Amino acid sequence: MSEQEVTAYIEAQDEPKRSTMLAMRQSILEIEPRLEQSFAWKSAMFKFNGKFVAGLCAHKAHLSYAPQSADVMTALADDLTGFVTSKASFQVASDQPLSNELLTKLIKARMAELEG
Repeated sequence: MSEQEVTAYIEAQDEPKRSTMLAMRQSILEIEPRLEQSFAWKSAMFKFNGKFVAGLCAHKAHLSYAPQSADVMTALADDLTGFVTSKASFQVASDQPLSNELLTKLIKARMAELEG
Protein backbone atom coordinates (compact mmCIF):
# COMPACT_ATOMS: atom_id res chain seq x y z
CA MET A 1 0.00 0.00 0.00
CA SER A 2 1.37 3.34 -0.98
CA GLU A 3 1.30 7.08 -1.22
CA GLN A 4 -0.65 6.77 -4.48
CA GLU A 5 -3.40 4.83 -2.72
CA VAL A 6 -3.58 7.43 0.04
CA THR A 7 -3.82 10.17 -2.59
CA ALA A 8 -6.58 8.30 -4.43
CA TYR A 9 -8.48 7.80 -1.15
CA ILE A 10 -8.25 11.48 -0.22
CA GLU A 11 -9.06 12.70 -3.73
CA ALA A 12 -12.21 10.53 -3.75
CA GLN A 13 -13.66 12.47 -0.79
CA ASP A 14 -16.19 15.26 -1.21
CA GLU A 15 -15.33 18.79 -0.22
CA PRO A 16 -14.59 20.02 2.38
CA LYS A 17 -13.24 16.67 3.58
CA ARG A 18 -10.80 16.45 0.67
CA SER A 19 -9.17 19.81 1.36
CA THR A 20 -9.04 19.18 5.10
CA MET A 21 -7.42 15.77 4.64
CA LEU A 22 -4.91 17.12 2.11
CA ALA A 23 -3.94 19.90 4.52
CA MET A 24 -3.58 17.48 7.42
CA ARG A 25 -1.52 15.02 5.37
CA GLN A 26 0.83 17.82 4.35
CA SER A 27 1.20 18.95 7.95
CA ILE A 28 1.80 15.41 9.22
CA LEU A 29 4.57 14.87 6.67
CA GLU A 30 6.14 18.27 7.42
CA ILE A 31 6.15 17.52 11.16
CA GLU A 32 7.74 14.09 10.65
CA PRO A 33 9.22 13.66 7.14
CA ARG A 34 10.38 10.10 7.93
CA LEU A 35 6.80 8.82 7.91
CA GLU A 36 5.74 6.44 5.18
CA GLN A 37 2.20 6.60 3.82
CA SER A 38 0.01 3.54 3.46
CA PHE A 39 -3.66 2.66 3.14
CA ALA A 40 -5.12 0.28 5.71
CA TRP A 41 -8.48 -0.19 7.45
CA LYS A 42 -10.06 2.19 4.92
CA SER A 43 -7.83 4.97 6.28
CA ALA A 44 -4.83 7.02 5.28
CA MET A 45 -2.10 5.70 7.55
CA PHE A 46 1.36 7.00 8.40
CA LYS A 47 4.06 4.60 9.59
CA PHE A 48 7.59 4.75 10.97
CA ASN A 49 9.76 1.65 10.67
CA GLY A 50 6.66 -0.41 9.93
CA LYS A 51 4.73 0.80 12.99
CA PHE A 52 1.66 3.01 12.76
CA VAL A 53 2.00 6.59 13.99
CA ALA A 54 -1.23 8.19 12.77
CA GLY A 55 -4.41 7.41 10.90
CA LEU A 56 -6.82 9.72 9.14
CA CYS A 57 -10.26 8.52 8.08
CA ALA A 58 -13.29 10.10 6.40
CA HIS A 59 -16.77 9.40 7.75
CA LYS A 60 -20.16 10.65 6.62
CA ALA A 61 -20.32 13.68 8.92
CA HIS A 62 -16.73 14.10 10.16
CA LEU A 63 -13.13 12.91 9.93
CA SER A 64 -11.27 10.96 12.57
CA TYR A 65 -7.67 11.07 13.68
CA ALA A 66 -6.12 8.07 15.39
CA PRO A 67 -2.72 8.45 17.09
CA GLN A 68 -2.42 4.64 17.15
CA SER A 69 -1.97 4.67 20.91
CA ALA A 70 -4.41 4.81 23.80
CA ASP A 71 -1.50 6.08 25.94
CA VAL A 72 -1.08 9.10 23.65
CA MET A 73 -4.82 9.78 23.88
CA THR A 74 -4.59 9.65 27.68
CA ALA A 75 -1.42 11.76 27.89
CA LEU A 76 -2.92 14.48 25.67
CA ALA A 77 -6.45 14.35 27.12
CA ASP A 78 -6.34 18.03 28.12
CA ASP A 79 -5.42 18.99 24.55
CA LEU A 80 -8.37 16.94 23.25
CA THR A 81 -11.00 18.70 25.35
CA GLY A 82 -13.80 19.73 23.03
CA PHE A 83 -13.31 16.78 20.66
CA VAL A 84 -15.50 13.69 20.62
CA THR A 85 -13.05 11.00 21.69
CA SER A 86 -12.92 7.24 21.99
CA LYS A 87 -10.17 5.11 23.49
CA ALA A 88 -8.03 5.24 20.34
CA SER A 89 -9.25 8.13 18.16
CA PHE A 90 -11.16 11.38 18.05
CA GLN A 91 -13.46 13.18 15.67
CA VAL A 92 -12.26 16.10 13.57
CA ALA A 93 -14.54 18.60 11.84
CA SER A 94 -14.59 17.88 8.12
CA ASP A 95 -13.95 21.53 7.30
CA GLN A 96 -11.28 22.38 9.87
CA PRO A 97 -7.84 20.73 9.87
CA LEU A 98 -6.20 20.10 13.22
CA SER A 99 -3.77 22.80 14.25
CA ASN A 100 -0.09 22.20 13.60
CA GLU A 101 0.44 22.59 17.34
CA LEU A 102 -1.89 19.70 18.19
CA LEU A 103 -0.65 17.52 15.32
CA THR A 104 2.92 18.10 16.47
CA LYS A 105 2.08 17.03 20.03
CA LEU A 106 0.27 13.91 18.80
CA ILE A 107 3.01 12.84 16.39
CA LYS A 108 5.91 13.61 18.72
CA ALA A 109 4.25 11.70 21.56
CA ARG A 110 3.70 8.63 19.39
CA MET A 111 7.22 8.83 17.93
CA ALA A 112 8.64 9.00 21.46
CA GLU A 113 6.80 5.75 22.27
CA LEU A 114 8.20 4.06 19.20
CA GLU A 115 11.75 5.33 19.56
CA GLY A 116 11.94 5.07 23.36
